[in-house]
Amino acid sequence: MATKLFVGSLAYTATDDDLQAFFAPVGTVVSAKVIVDRDTNRSKGFGFVEMRSDEEAKAAIEQLNGKELNGREVAVSEARNKL
Repeated sequence: MATKLFVGSLAYTATDDDLQAFFAPVGTVVSAKVIVDRDTNRSKGFGFVEMRSDEEAKAAIEQLNGKELNGREVAVSEARNKL
């Protein structure tokens, strides 16, 4: 089962492809999505990445949290369920 990760502090220039490429060296990326404002079509500065397994998700958190993507240090953590 895929594990969803929250990626915060993204640069507004970051794209879905940037997220995919950033996480790919750690493991298999099932999906990568930067969340955009529907009115302005501009990034909201965060996104979600789904990794194939829990082990890959844990490795991604350990290896990528605090690393730089497009000039900003990103925060990577396990995503919480919607209430």
